[in-house]
Amino acid sequence: MFRLDSDKKMMKEMPPDEYRELSDDTQYIDDDGEITEIRLNRSEVGATLFDWVGSLITALVVVLLVMTFCFRIIDVDGKSMEPTLIDTDKVVITNLFYTPHQGDIVIISHAEEYSKPLVKRVIATAGQELKIDYENNAVYVDGEKLDEPYIQGSTVRGDIPEEELNGVVPEGKVFVMGDNRSISLDSRYKQIGYIDESSIIGKAQLDVIPHTYRDGRPVFDFGGIRYVYN
Repeated sequence: MFRLDSDKKMMKEMPPDEYRELSDDTQYIDDDGEITEIRLNRSEVGATLFDWVGSLITALVVVLLVMTFCFRIIDVDGKSMEPTLIDTDKVVITNLFYTPHQGDIVIISHAEEYSKPLVKRVIATAGQELKIDYENNAVYVDGEKLDEPYIQGSTVRGDIPEEELNGVVPEGKVFVMGDNRSISLDSRYKQIGYIDESSIIGKAQLDVIPHTYRDGRPVFDFGGIRYVYN
């Protein structure tokens, strides 16, 4: 009988009186060479296991960093962004080095002011002049009427007087509204008002679990997976 010496990568012939000295984890090669087994090296197994665990931990850390600083998945709750985003949609948002721009769909941290994150569209940013013409259902920024083919319903008045609402957006703030203008609770209302830029946790990029209405209920729409454009 022969023993395969894994340390020296060679087979050694063994006299019969040495057979009993082999430990349980020793494997054999018989005289005709048909049974080929290798003696396990405990230190090598331990090192391999350690490397595997280390790689797993590294991968988890990378995922957490990416999820924290690069992108997140947020649930759309409510109908204020219809028809662009439907209730229960899930969107991927990015927040690394993000600066809000007019037209972006953003997610606003609930912090202490709101019971849940808000999903709204940026209408005007700091330094831009805003004017809402309720009678003609039009919004002007820096004197130019916005082209808003995505809105649903009329832009109704909130509880902030027009003379306070219309004007230059303060430094460090943005003005937001939902696309479903007739029901959206947004910057037209005192409960929301101007949004601090620091409260924006990211921009919506991809609607990964879109929905459509069927019999009055939102159902998954596989064909609706899409980028969320301005």
